[in-house]
Amino acid sequence: MLKIMFVCHGNICRSPMAEIIFKDIVKRNHRENDFYIASSATSNEEIYRDRGNPIYPPAKAELKKHGYVFSEHYVTLLKKTDYENYDLFVGMDSANIRNMMRIFGGDPNGKVRKLLDYDTGGDVSDPWYTDRFDLAYSDILRGCEAMFEFLTK
Repeated sequence: MLKIMFVCHGNICRSPMAEIIFKDIVKRNHRENDFYIASSATSNEEIYRDRGNPIYPPAKAELKKHGYVFSEHYVTLLKKTDYENYDLFVGMDSANIRNMMRIFGGDPNGKVRKLLDYDTGGDVSDPWYTDRFDLAYSDILRGCEAMFEFLTK
């Protein structure tokens, strides 16, 4: 079983969207037994009193607009010990990659990747600053589809 962790800054927009979209792709392809999928944050800004915030409402609305059905998600913080427990860490942008490298103290086993490197390269659009959840969704869907194809060849 391949254990994948999607990662973004706060784990309220892009990384939970990627987690939900990738889980859907895996399920549609009847490969649920081949993957364990989660998401996390590199920042604790969305964690209060030891509890993480839920998915940001516009991100949740964008997913529902496209027919995704999912349970509630709360922010999880990426920890150094996660490096030994997962096979692949997929960041949404270059800043996420830098933050993961800082948290892990490097990437000796080559487990850290950027989502759109599986497709056309570049960073997933950050809707936190643009309010363009449609663009983030499009980037994430494209990246997840390309990543699934790559991982299942």
